[in-house]
Formats: sequence, C-alpha cells, structure tokens
Amino acid sequence: MLDKKLLQILVCPVTKAPLSYDETRQELVCKASGLAYPVRDGIPVLLEGEARALSADEKLG
Repeated sequence: MLDKKLLQILVCPVTKAPLSYDETRQELVCKASGLAYPVRDGIPVLLEGEARALSADEKLG
C-alpha cells in the first residue's frame, strides 16, 4: 500500500501530470505520458528508463 499523502504530491517526471496507483500491479500510472512506474518495496521508482509503456487498452481504460 502506498501512502495517500505521498500519492497526492507525486507527479510524472516526464509530463508533471498526476499519477494514479494500481495496487494490483504495484505501479504508478500516468495516462498523459503512457507510462507506468514500478513501486518496489513500497518505494516509487520514478525513472523513465524503469517505466513500462502502457498498452492501448490501458491508456483508454
């Protein structure tokens, strides 16, 4: 679980858009950039090189 206060202040490093937390995949998702950043051991890894690209379905949903 990611702290809700932390989630309120984190933004995508690429677009500066807000992030949403996908608890199932343990990722912070930015639909504006189309990237999902991993959360490892409760620590967000906000590096573009570590992010995975969202699929077309994920971008729409």
